[in-house]
Amino acid sequence: MGHQYAAVTNIKPMSFLNRKLFVLVVVVALVAGFTGGFYFAQYRDMTPMAAVKKIINRDLGKPQNVDFNLFWQVWDSLHQKYVDKSKLDDEKLVNGAIKGMADAIGDPYTVFLEPTISKKFQEEISGSFGGVGIEIGKRNGTLTVIAPIKNSPAFKAGIMAGDKILKIDGKPAADLAIEEAVNLIRGRRGTKVTLTVSHNNATRDVEIVRDTIKIPGVEWKMLDNHIAYIQIFTFNQNVDSEFEKSTKEILQSKADRIILDLRNNPGGLLDSAINIAGWFLDKGKIVVSEDYGNGINDKFTASGSGALKSYPLVVLINNGSASASEILAGALHDNRGVKLIGEKSFGKGSVQELVGYDNGSSLKITIAKWLTPNGISISEKGIEADIVIAVPEKQMEDGTFELGIRDKDAQLDKALEIIR
Repeated sequence: MGHQYAAVTNIKPMSFLNRKLFVLVVVVALVAGFTGGFYFAQYRDMTPMAAVKKIINRDLGKPQNVDFNLFWQVWDSLHQKYVDKSKLDDEKLVNGAIKGMADAIGDPYTVFLEPTISKKFQEEISGSFGGVGIEIGKRNGTLTVIAPIKNSPAFKAGIMAGDKILKIDGKPAADLAIEEAVNLIRGRRGTKVTLTVSHNNATRDVEIVRDTIKIPGVEWKMLDNHIAYIQIFTFNQNVDSEFEKSTKEILQSKADRIILDLRNNPGGLLDSAINIAGWFLDKGKIVVSEDYGNGINDKFTASGSGALKSYPLVVLINNGSASASEILAGALHDNRGVKLIGEKSFGKGSVQELVGYDNGSSLKITIAKWLTPNGISISEKGIEADIVIAVPEKQMEDGTFELGIRDKDAQLDKALEIIR
């Protein structure tokens, strides 16, 4: 079950006057730099200054009241005094300066991508790569595994949500941007990558063989003859049809209440989160809003049939629940008072725009934040669980914890207790 793909398909360049919101599907086959949402835009005639043999466009586009004198003083000092002139690649210096400008904001999702990395990133979101099947992001400035994809090479190798990535094939990962880490982790099917990871201060090397990743969308089963237990693993382009199929089966079954499991779901398509919310909410209820920070706030509302709205419902979340899964959990919690069980979600609730430049480089820039119907910023606070149940560390270490298996999954057991 599932659809084979890497990240996202059908992304088209757009102008500012006609741009369409697109939320990036979990970066899947490979690792996906944690992205959440995208606008895909392209500027013309705004090429970053290309200093190769000589300085051109030195003053082009310079903003008023900003003194670039120090920049050029440092530039000239390097070229006049640095001992090894062969290392002074002007194009790299310019790209490094631009990268530093974006990094200075302190937002791990706003990054400048040099032409080579930009090309590979666009291959990633078009689905033309292989990988290990994990979603990564940054937590407190450290590269962190958001969630391993079920049955992926990383999942089978024992990579867990919350693992801190210290090295990639021996290269320190501390200063790597998410996209740089993605570039190192992904590769051809059948090749190997070694991740040095830390979990609760225990460090280990994990060798993983890259493969094409098949991602399940939705699975459900009956528990206790009357409880529908639904797992959504990702919000990909097939999840709508799979969830509709599951819903029809549930409506025709003896189920009279539902457990919705969004644990280790790193997100995906915004539209799918909104569509699935429509099965549980009245039409017109706010699912999520986007705050652009300039007084503009776009609201997205449920438009589905609400066929499941009468069913008692609880939702499972953990620190591997991110992006679109946080949107769905927040919408059900705020609109219906649905209990959230498990652990606090990851906290990835922002929208990025990808701006392309003529030399092949691009800028991925955060342009908006997602807010729950009650106005909670997902990025800043994440989604808090109403009933906090942590997975016993001993179970994680000795392999006796099995997500979705009763008596081996304390969070699911608690959900069963509550929903009864």
